[in-house]
Amino acid sequence: MGGAVNAETTGPPNIVLIYADDMGYGDVQTLNPERGKIPTPHLDELAEEGMIFTDAHTTSSVCTPSRYSLLTGRYNWRTSLQKSVLWGYSQPMISADTLTLGQLLQENGYDTAMIGKWHLGMDIPTLDGQPIKDVRRLPKTSIDWDGEIKEGPTARGFDYFFGISASLDMAPYVYIENEKFLGEVDNNAPEEPADGFARIAVLDELGERSADYVKAREGDKPFFLYVPLTSPHTPILPTKEWQGRSGINKYADFQMQTDAVIGQIVDAVDEAGFGENTLIIVSSDNGCSKAAKFRELEAAGHYASAQYRGSKADLWEGGHRVPFLVRWPAQVKAGSQSDETICLTDCLATFAELVDFEIPADEGEDSVSFLPALRGEAIDSARKGIVHHSISGHFGYRMGDWKLLLAKGSGGWTRPTEKDLANKEEVPKGQLYNLAEDPGEENNLFEEKPEIVSKLLAQLKEDIAKGRSTPGPQQDNDIPVSEIRLWKNK
Repeated sequence: MGGAVNAETTGPPNIVLIYADDMGYGDVQTLNPERGKIPTPHLDELAEEGMIFTDAHTTSSVCTPSRYSLLTGRYNWRTSLQKSVLWGYSQPMISADTLTLGQLLQENGYDTAMIGKWHLGMDIPTLDGQPIKDVRRLPKTSIDWDGEIKEGPTARGFDYFFGISASLDMAPYVYIENEKFLGEVDNNAPEEPADGFARIAVLDELGERSADYVKAREGDKPFFLYVPLTSPHTPILPTKEWQGRSGINKYADFQMQTDAVIGQIVDAVDEAGFGENTLIIVSSDNGCSKAAKFRELEAAGHYASAQYRGSKADLWEGGHRVPFLVRWPAQVKAGSQSDETICLTDCLATFAELVDFEIPADEGEDSVSFLPALRGEAIDSARKGIVHHSISGHFGYRMGDWKLLLAKGSGGWTRPTEKDLANKEEVPKGQLYNLAEDPGEENNLFEEKPEIVSKLLAQLKEDIAKGRSTPGPQQDNDIPVSEIRLWKNK
């Protein structure tokens, strides 16, 4: 990486946004030098050549909601999806009139492409014209495999799309290119893959196609390439080349393969001569999943959430504090670091500032530009804090060093869960931590600091009621405020 330099560095940068799936903060070795045992040389090199953000967060600790927020600059719980995720046959989550990263850049002179996992719903054609009922497992379907897919990525700002509708543990197992399926699944056996589709081969396919897209670029028109990878999410399927390479377990092998694919894409940028004026961002949609087998990892000295508590699905930091690496040689100082608190909703405002585009008052309601941080300056934000959200819809609020959790336990899958503590009257109904003093969230100050609890709770309520967390006119959430339940526990 970092070999070639584009002679022309003026004008708006190309943008490559690589979004890993279930990669923990501690799974990048340079972010977790003492307790990270999985080699990630390509990610480490990217960090050396650019900037590390140490305090970056997804809006949710699971897939679909965090992807919605990344692309729209808007909190996921402002929609009807108050918990959990969508499935492979789900209807579109992003409304047609919502501004996305792709549309913003498309309207400002960029060629836009997405290669990877969508997981935000689409209008899948059926033989009877009726939408597929959204359930996890279907005994049969009535999909028109020759029909046109609507309301997918190409209708949400991307000139080109290649990938899959959802995760690799969700049918249908078939590639999609633009508005068409590249194959056919038996409607009487919808959990089976299409001919030629192998889940173990998808990660490499996405890497190769992403690299090819970059290498094929011609002319001066800037491009935006969004690459939401399928790994290291389940099914954990490292290819033969990577099996056993870590000496730890399959997850560690898969993370090493993911690192290599990211390196392949970055190398393609450099080899094509775009390195100097391409903004490359690598992050993750949430923390590491327990499917990684934490006991095996920790026995080898690897802690997927680094020094933080919890993992995917949780309100604790391990659920939503994610790697966030940025390389842009024309603007970002190599080997730099920002400790500013950012949210992945902030990509929308950042990209808008890059192209000198004024976001309409009713779009990107929860987005603040982090472009100043890339230049070594402080982020000027009137947003008071950021909202956290777990798989079960439990809320949290972060303001400065303080973090409030409206949950007794993890709010997710890590024990103690809300179910574990449901009848424990001696346990406080919420949690409050000072992350500067207690990054591991071990000392609950909820009952000792009622004034801080009240302050954070009031700001959370205001952010919900106003329909936005940034300055601007009042906005409507997609559902009434009364349907956004702050306290999920009885």
